[in-house]
Formats: sequence, structure tokens, C-alpha cells
Amino acid sequence: MNERRKSKRTNLESRLIMKRLDGNSNHEVLINIVDVSKDGIGFECAEVLQIGEVYESYLTIWTREVIHAFLQIVRIELKSGTYAYGAIFIGMPEMDSARIETYQTISEME
Repeated sequence: MNERRKSKRTNLESRLIMKRLDGNSNHEVLINIVDVSKDGIGFECAEVLQIGEVYESYLTIWTREVIHAFLQIVRIELKSGTYAYGAIFIGMPEMDSARIETYQTISEME
């Protein structure tokens, strides 16, 4: 597999609720996060999401804090009856990005 992310990926056992921003779909989608970096996330979801679309998300991190973020879908792949997605964070505050980097540093030390 070709690595396309600029930042290191870390596994994170969490879930994410996403809402589409264009107003056409106001329902929440539950997804399973595969990995996360300070620039974006990889996740799996049974629903079809669109490349290029921006979704509002609420990411629960390891400290049980919730990070409010916007994600743009950049990759979709069909895997065993579900979809694997790659998304980048749009406009994430540096403080939230630093939380992800801190977690990566701590988990490397363990």
C-alpha cells in the first residue's frame, strides 16, 4: 500500500459521528476509525459518502474529550461489504492537532 499521508498514523479506538454540511443529509452516520494522524483519519462505514464532500464530525479521543472537526473525504475503497475512507481535517485548530501528536508520542513510548 502506498503511504500518502504526510504525518504519522496512529491507531485509535474511538467512534465518530459525522453530519453532511450541504443540508441534503442531516442524519448522523456512525463510523469506526481505523487510524488517525494530525492531518486526517482513515475509517470504515457502511454508508456511501462522497469524495470531496465536507462533513462535520465529533471525534472522541483517548482522554474522552471530544474534538469538533470538519473532514473532507479524499479516498474511498470497497472492502468486504463496507467502505474504507480517507479524510483530511479542514481548519483544525493547532491545539487539537497537538493533542493527536501528543497521543502518538505517548503510545510510541509504551
